[in-house]
Amino acid sequence: MKDTPKHQGLRKKLINQLIEKGIRSKEILTVINKIPRHFFIDKDFESHAYIDKAFPIGSEQTISQPYTVAFQTSLLELKENEKVLEIGTGSGYQTAILIELKAKVYTIERQHHLFRKAKKNLPLLGYYPEIIKYGDGYLGLKEHAPFDKILITAGAVEIPKKLLLQLKIGGVMIIPVGNNTQKMTHVLRTGENKYQKKIFGEFSFVPMLKNKN
Repeated sequence: MKDTPKHQGLRKKLINQLIEKGIRSKEILTVINKIPRHFFIDKDFESHAYIDKAFPIGSEQTISQPYTVAFQTSLLELKENEKVLEIGTGSGYQTAILIELKAKVYTIERQHHLFRKAKKNLPLLGYYPEIIKYGDGYLGLKEHAPFDKILITAGAVEIPKKLLLQLKIGGVMIIPVGNNTQKMTHVLRTGENKYQKKIFGEFSFVPMLKNKN
């Protein structure tokens, strides 16, 4: 695939839409403007890559709406070299954004087809996660914990306790919680068994699935 001037122009239009919707982080806007989103979606949807919508990526999964990606990422308030656990690699688009923001990314995908595709494509595009694993996101990566930040890119019925325990004290988890629609939930770990939660609007995600070793 090529990143043509047309693609670049469409990205600039998308950036203007994200600004209109309230995204303020210059760093996040710069990264979204830089990364060719059409590299991460099926060719059938290439002409729609810079519309602010989610699209299918196979295995009954989607690449999230650019606004949702930008919004979740902004809630993380990432700092350079922070250790981030991403649950739901998907196409690898969000992974690439985190890496461009200079995070150390550990990512898990439970759909084998998407795992293999992302593991192949991310390095080809110049993105190297610390680890990309095929497995159950509910289990996290205990052997690499604690994490400064944890980002869940699928809807969970409840906040997984095992993931909370892998968050460092002072760390933040961003997770969509709910059934048909989810409330974007910001969790700050303030002590060994203490957490503060804030809600930031309703969104719609594919469900976070269990039982994948």
